[in-house]
Amino acid sequence: MPTTTQPGSDKVLQVANYFVKKNQEEPDKGLDSKKLQKLLYYAQAWSLVLRKKEMFPDKIEAWIHGPAIYKVWDTFKAFDFKANHPEIKDSIFTSLKKEDFEFLDKIWNLYGKFDGDYLEALTHNELPWQEARKEVGSSDRSQNIITPESMQSYYGKRLTEAEQRTA
Repeated sequence: MPTTTQPGSDKVLQVANYFVKKNQEEPDKGLDSKKLQKLLYYAQAWSLVLRKKEMFPDKIEAWIHGPAIYKVWDTFKAFDFKANHPEIKDSIFTSLKKEDFEFLDKIWNLYGKFDGDYLEALTHNELPWQEARKEVGSSDRSQNIITPESMQSYYGKRLTEAEQRTA
């Protein structure tokens, strides 16, 4: 079994486990490794924009199938997302605060209804992933980093545009 039950002080694994917990509470939304990676990406991106801070310190790479964090992939590569995981309890989320949970719930409510393939296509049509892969072939592996600055800039502009449309 992956080390998801003992994330310790590793914040990115705690956030990943929180999404697993949310999926257990709402199994009709479904969760797999690809979707988990995209949820982490959007949590990071929107945290940079809305909260002016990183959700976790891990770097996000521009993989073929979209943004990904190697450590999360490695931890969850053999994980059974369909099984019930009672070992994932609130007590393992030691690095997360109330405002983190509230924020992650918003990410889950916004993006959790989509499957991994949809979220992959979404990220492929957004500049941060495209810029990180601009010199990489479409089927070539990449460890290029999607920078926090590119996420903050792109999603910040999207937020400003949305606010202007509704004003």
